[in-house]
Formats: sequence, structure tokens, C-alpha cells
Amino acid sequence: MLSFSTAKPNALLAAIKAKIDNGHITTWRYDNDGDFTHVPAQWAGKAWMRPQVVNGEALKFNIIYPRGRTADREIYAVYHGRFSEMMLAHFDSDFTRITATALLAGGDQAAAA
Repeated sequence: MLSFSTAKPNALLAAIKAKIDNGHITTWRYDNDGDFTHVPAQWAGKAWMRPQVVNGEALKFNIIYPRGRTADREIYAVYHGRFSEMMLAHFDSDFTRITATALLAGGDQAAAA
């Protein structure tokens, strides 16, 4: 799980989507459910980062693996690291702290039915 401490989580989520929509962020995309996946062919569709707004506190992202796929250490590391990198490169003034869990945490999903 990734968590970005921010007083304006809804605005931060909207800003992420806007930068993807206008082509300023090209390595991530989001689907109709609002989940984010990494675009490079090696990583596309291997997992999704599902946003959760915690009003006045944080914007959290849980990793979601495709149906039938168990948690994978490398995919977990890449998705968390690259998403954090994107956030630091584009939104460093919009949050104060990133927290990442080393293992699956509440809300993360692997081997979905």
C-alpha cells in the first residue's frame, strides 16, 4: 500500500488524472474503474493501483493483482517504486509524505476470485 499525506486528496487524484489525460504523464494510465496501471510493455496490466481518498488526510493506493495471480515481489516493488517516482516528479508540492508498506497491507489484493 502507498499513502500520500495530503490535506486535499480529491484534488491530488484529479490532478494525477488530468496530467495523464493531457499527456504530461505517459507511463501510467487509468481505467474506467479509476485504477492505475504502468504502461511500459513489460509491466502493463501486471497489477493496478486502486486509489482511496481519506478526507483531509491522505490519498492511498492499494495494489490489485489480476484474477488468479498471486502476489509477486518484483511487480509489487516496481509498481510502488515507479508510482512514488511519478508522484515525486510531478506532485512534490501536493503532499508531505509517502508511506509504503513492504508487504501486502489492508486493501491490497492478490489471487482475486
